[in-house]
Amino acid sequence: MDFARVVGFLSDALQDRPGSERGLSPDELYGLYTSWCLMNEAIIESPDTLWAALRTWGIDPARNHLAMKGPAAVDYIIASAPDII
Repeated sequence: MDFARVVGFLSDALQDRPGSERGLSPDELYGLYTSWCLMNEAIIESPDTLWAALRTWGIDPARNHLAMKGPAAVDYIIASAPDII
């Protein structure tokens, strides 16, 4: 996976919440990533490729303290629950 794409995703769509009990699930992370890619016209890689890239940054997709942020978060939430609007 392209280094710049990983950095862009991390900085634009995620924030670390060290005190939180639960971070994003792998499904939520991948959904957010796909929203971010679509908004940025980036190639969407497979989940396994994303997990490997996140691990190089010390992020475990299954156990983390990450929260969504930014426009990709809004897009993902609306796409995941269209009945709320």
